[in-house]
Amino acid sequence: MKIRTLPVADARFVRRFLWQTARQHRKQLAGLLALYAIAVGSGLVGPWMLGSLVQDLRYGTSISHVTTVIAVIAGITLVQTLLTRVAFRAAGRLAATVQGEIREKFVDDVLELPLAAVERADDGDLVTRASQDSEMLRRTMQSALPQVTEALVWIALGVVALIVVSPLLSLALLIILPPLLVVNRWFVARARTGFLRESAASSGITEGLDATIQGAATVESHGLQAHRVRRAEQDTENWYEAMRYTLRLRTVLFSSEEFLYTLPLAVALLLGGYAHSEGWVSLAQVTSATLYILQLMFPFESLLDWVGTLTQGSASLSRLLGVAIQTEPQESESGRRAAGEHTIDSVELSAHDLRFAYDDGREVLHGIDLTVRSGERIAIVGPTGSGKSTLARLLSGTYPPLGGDVRLGGTPLPELPHHELRKHLVLVSQDQHVFGGTLRQNLELAASHPVQDGQAEVEDDALWSALRTVGADSWVDALPEKMDTTVGVGGEQLTDAQVQQLALARLVVADPSVLILDEATSQLDPSSARELEQSVAAVLEGRSVISIAHRLHTAHDADRIVVVESGRIVETGSHQELLDQDGTYARLWSSWT
Repeated sequence: MKIRTLPVADARFVRRFLWQTARQHRKQLAGLLALYAIAVGSGLVGPWMLGSLVQDLRYGTSISHVTTVIAVIAGITLVQTLLTRVAFRAAGRLAATVQGEIREKFVDDVLELPLAAVERADDGDLVTRASQDSEMLRRTMQSALPQVTEALVWIALGVVALIVVSPLLSLALLIILPPLLVVNRWFVARARTGFLRESAASSGITEGLDATIQGAATVESHGLQAHRVRRAEQDTENWYEAMRYTLRLRTVLFSSEEFLYTLPLAVALLLGGYAHSEGWVSLAQVTSATLYILQLMFPFESLLDWVGTLTQGSASLSRLLGVAIQTEPQESESGRRAAGEHTIDSVELSAHDLRFAYDDGREVLHGIDLTVRSGERIAIVGPTGSGKSTLARLLSGTYPPLGGDVRLGGTPLPELPHHELRKHLVLVSQDQHVFGGTLRQNLELAASHPVQDGQAEVEDDALWSALRTVGADSWVDALPEKMDTTVGVGGEQLTDAQVQQLALARLVVADPSVLILDEATSQLDPSSARELEQSVAAVLEGRSVISIAHRLHTAHDADRIVVVESGRIVETGSHQELLDQDGTYARLWSSWT
């Protein structure tokens, strides 16, 4: 069940998205094609006039006529240059608009990802999609698309002009089409898979380096340097092999193209000379047709040169759009309609026959039945690896269960709108994030009514009260601009303990009906952690609290203790009741004290 990488959209999904995008921008696209058509049409006048001029020169003409023709061609060339520039700018604006829409869609899709999918995917996969794939798409949209569009218009109108001038000499161009189609079909059939493999290998490098950096202290303390170096070398080798494969594909493509480009011009000259000697075509036709073929070689070359970039861009777009595939099951319309019909009449949290399994299908939770009454404080304890944290994520709706269900107020969690679920049920773990911005903004994120139009929905007194509750008011007051101090990336760096205090302050601001704490105070010393937990519990009195107790003083203060062992609930009761039973909890308490 573990997801190592997020999905990748298939070619059909990408084509459907591109078609929808083209329809959405059909007016801009039509205007762009019209600009290119006029520019290309202007460029096609020159060869026709030169062909006629050569014919006239053979039979004699005046200098003034030659001068006039050259002046007209120069004027048309100037018009073509100006129109091409305007078309390029219009193409750039359209490309930037579409690229921005794709990026916004990607961000929206990422924010809608199920938390379980984010936690199980490699960190490097999402990072690489947001950075390298997004940058590859930018290069494709802003560089390749304008030139490819121009090349396609040139080829379409140029072939028509060539056929009109001389159907016979247009056969010279047809000679290269079959081998070109074969070579490009061979390339495209392999390139998409190759570029996706290259992107995935790059994600592996990012994920491996990120894990090494994040776990630098662990690597140092356990002497894992050699192991992490071998991992980096293997990831780099995988990327190198994937890159060499795509390089071989491009080498075959480009070398084949360079050879094929020389054929049409040579055939046109030979065929044209013979046809003219036989009287089948005029000198003007031979000249114009040869110039048209010469003109067409440049857009053909440009188009084929960009095939690799377009394929890379398509692979990157597939990876960006693949995130939407992951969000679709969570956001089904039927589920949302059903969700809108539910209201939470109580905040009783219940789990029935809850089962869960990770990658290999082996169950780690077996038939969990648990009810948390409104206002009850429960501690879940157990040996390391017993399934406590996994149970917390199922109870919070982060992971979907393999079997059974979790209900809040009688409503299954998947049927509740996300904002409604998080208004009532919040999980706080040891893994917390400080967003780039002011400390005030980091607190306001947790408000039930988000910040709108720059006006805070939470009064300063409420924010300071939350900070005092978690013991953070003293160090916040010492910051240069207090709550308006910039923290996170590019700002004041907070310690791990301060980050956890900030997370708990958010919890106080959010004021949920049910809160689940999983090592939420692990960065604090035991004495401070217990005082902080008691302070938070006092402020949130009347709320249901589920604590994953890695420090057993938390269990001592709970109304009820649930003991989990080997994925099952084996004991339940108060602290003294479980000590009297002399079972698993008693052994844990004895070893802890």
